[in-house]
Formats: sequence, structure tokens, C-alpha cells
Amino acid sequence: MTNVFIINGGHKFAHSPGRFNRTLLEKTKSFLEAKEVFNIQTTQIGEDYDLNTEVEKYRWADLIIYHTPIWWFQVPFGFKEYIDKVFTAGHNKGIYESDGRTRKNPSINYGTGGSLKGKKYIVTSSWNAPEEAFKLKDEFFDQKSVDEGVLFGFHKMNKFIGLELMATTHFHDMEKNADVEKELVKYGQFLSENFGLSDQE
Repeated sequence: MTNVFIINGGHKFAHSPGRFNRTLLEKTKSFLEAKEVFNIQTTQIGEDYDLNTEVEKYRWADLIIYHTPIWWFQVPFGFKEYIDKVFTAGHNKGIYESDGRTRKNPSINYGTGGSLKGKKYIVTSSWNAPEEAFKLKDEFFDQKSVDEGVLFGFHKMNKFIGLELMATTHFHDMEKNADVEKELVKYGQFLSENFGLSDQE
């Protein structure tokens, strides 16, 4: 059995009700549970949580799946608060031990002190920005992908605690031109490709 921890970083704020990313969490959970080879735990940002329990979820998991919208080119503030608090609580308790350096030679090995080596993560993100804004010359993101640009720090954060990237997928134009049904079909294909399973199994 593979232990999977799914986190929905989206939460209600202003004009964002957080429905799409909650739907992704539910789809991920139901897809994996149907295969009967996964143990699942979840966290919904915006709901109450206990820091030590969340640290234990990271320690327990073989795979962490993050679902997050992007607000102002960052993860939502509630999700960032969760990361700051849970990772700090996880110092020397299973998330990370140090920044990896030694006092004898402090110039090297930064970022190698994570405790979650051998575990993997997946991240999905949802955007108002259209996909073309990342790809076309002279458009807003200077032809940098989501993973190279806005999520660069998010990936480094996970590497710092020892996680290895498994896969990413991103949903674009989800505010002005959303086709949720089409995007959920696309996401089902992503799950099948990455877990070697189909919805019909």
C-alpha cells in the first residue's frame, strides 16, 4: 500500500469560493481510493488543523499531492501560513533537520538537510492567466513556464525538505473562460498517466 497525503491549498477569500481545487482534491481521493492500493489522508486549508498531526501526515506519506490556486503570483495566504507553521513544527521531528551545511564548511551543501528523502510530490495549480501568457514572446511571463517562474520557490521548498518532484499539471484561464468539465477530463488523464491506471480499472 502507498500512503498519499493530499493537500488543498485553496480556501475561501473575496471573490474566490475555492470550488475548483476542492473538486480536484475530491477527484484525486476518489480516483486513488478506487484502486484499493492507496491509503489516503487529506488536509483542507481554511479548516482547523493541529500542527503535530500535520507533521505526522508528512512523515507518514510516500507521496504528497498539492492542489493550489495562484493568487497574486503566490500560493494563497492560508496555505503559506500552513507551510510556515507546519514545517517549523517539523524541525527535528521528521520534516527537516537543518539547512544541510556544517560550521566547518558553511559554503556548501545548503538545502540538503531535509528528512523526507525517498518521498515524492505532485503539484497542480490553477490560474486566471491563459496558457499563452507563459509561452508567447512579449507576453507577461517572458516565456517562463509555471514551474520555472512562479512555482520555482515552491519546488525549492519541497526539495529543501527532501521531496522529489514526480509531476506537475496546471489549469489556465479558470476565471474568465473556464471549461471545468474539460479540465477534469484532462486531470483524469494526468492521474492515469502518472499512476499507470485508468478510470475504468
